[in-house]
Amino acid sequence: MNIGIVATTPYEDQKPGTSGLRKPVATVRQFHYLENFVQSIFDTVGSAGQTLVLGGDGRYYNRQAMQIILKMAAANGVRRVWLGQGGLLSTPAVSGLIRKHRARGGIILSASHNPGGRQGDFGIKVNGSNGGPAPESLTDAIYARSQIIDCFRILDAPDVDLDRLGSVQLGTLTIEVIDPVADYAALMQSLFDFDLIGDLLSGGGFRCCVDALHAVTGPYAHVLLEQQLGAPVGTVRHGTPLEDFGGGHPDPNLTHARELVDLMFGADPPDFGAASDGDGDRNMILGRHCFVTPSDSLAILAANAHLVPAYRSGLAGVARSLPTSAAVDRVAAALGIPCYETPTGWKFFGNLLDAGAITLCGEESFGTGANHIREKDGLWAVLFWLNILAVRRQSVEQIVRQHWQTYGRHYYARHDYEGIDHERANRLIERLRSQLPTLPGRSFGPYTVQLSDDFSYQDPIDGSLSHQQGIRIQFSNESRIVFRLSGTGTHGATLRLYFERYEPDPRRQNWSASQALADLIALAEEIAQVRHYTERDRPTVIT
Repeated sequence: MNIGIVATTPYEDQKPGTSGLRKPVATVRQFHYLENFVQSIFDTVGSAGQTLVLGGDGRYYNRQAMQIILKMAAANGVRRVWLGQGGLLSTPAVSGLIRKHRARGGIILSASHNPGGRQGDFGIKVNGSNGGPAPESLTDAIYARSQIIDCFRILDAPDVDLDRLGSVQLGTLTIEVIDPVADYAALMQSLFDFDLIGDLLSGGGFRCCVDALHAVTGPYAHVLLEQQLGAPVGTVRHGTPLEDFGGGHPDPNLTHARELVDLMFGADPPDFGAASDGDGDRNMILGRHCFVTPSDSLAILAANAHLVPAYRSGLAGVARSLPTSAAVDRVAAALGIPCYETPTGWKFFGNLLDAGAITLCGEESFGTGANHIREKDGLWAVLFWLNILAVRRQSVEQIVRQHWQTYGRHYYARHDYEGIDHERANRLIERLRSQLPTLPGRSFGPYTVQLSDDFSYQDPIDGSLSHQQGIRIQFSNESRIVFRLSGTGTHGATLRLYFERYEPDPRRQNWSASQALADLIALAEEIAQVRHYTERDRPTVIT
């Protein structure tokens, strides 16, 4: 086996976002495009003699890309790679394996909730030694290297059998092909009361449906729910990972998980429903005719954490992203623990988790997690809910409504405008920024602006500053609107609008979110001229 040093030239568009590098498959398959970015990773992280974890969500081109990455790892002196069988590893599982094996980091081949297939998207994400997403300093360094790269190193060798368990030698590199589920399942068993959850799922009186959307969560859910916890076969739907996710969009929201939503709001629905995304780190929770917003879900998990073995001794603190509702803030206040507001991006939670400042954290974009790993974790959230249900023996709706009665209801909605023109989206945001100094004190009907700014965050652990993380307009009645451009799409810009209204009176907690937020939605249009700048009459997705 010979190591080849291949001349190459840079690609200008290889700057990773907060969720890694995401590009259309056709872009990644350009001549030496993947090799350039992977070599930039190895050059930056210092790979010689190190241990790495490699896996992905099973989308199109993952298997071919893994062969390239393994041969390049061997050529760059990597000592050992822990590889999920078939190339499969959920993002939470990768984080757990990095921490278990004290690896230098991991490479995850996923574009998360973006569509897959030949015409879909491909992603490469780098995780650090704590198991969490690479900090901006590292992704900036990788990008800088990609702009001056002139060669890459690759081993001239046959392809590796990705499906056969055991050790494989590739030059001086040892590849450990492992069961992708086993270590993660053992971790979940250490956190939750499996006996109690098993009694609930196998007793016959409780029905559950988990939709894996033909993505990576399927194998994990089959093992944990149907094999270990005794749920009936068929509890997990669309549980076989497919390269194109069955032609669907692996995003667990009310629009893209429509089949599950129709089931849960139809005649004689199951008692509990959940869905996860492409790489297994997101979750959507539903009850019978009941959708639990991710913001409410985080708050309910925090309020009921004492019912779960891993958290019976209490929570050190909680954290939420800026756009996430303040529902968890009220729980934290009642518990007497700190609550942190961070920018969007799991890396901001990582510092707080590493420092022991928080135990639970979450984002409104269907991501919740805890200190067991350094990523959001979809199936963990499902098991957390099942543990609560097994203890309380109430319906999802009863638990949600009792939570509202205790803490008040935070009416909440997110409007996504996807694939809009970048220039027009930036003009909308810049116009909003120019208005911010003039808004405090202004009244719009019953709404008086109390605060308007472009959110900045100083990390309480390392002191780093992050500016322009989202425009927020806070009103004196505890309502607010947040505007933010998202970096997770690959076609055009995505503008997200977030609406929140707090209602402490139980007599006014039974409206629909669209009714309760109608005034705020109209106000956002008045202030930002969303229709004009997006050239859209309505959002692409509402959650």
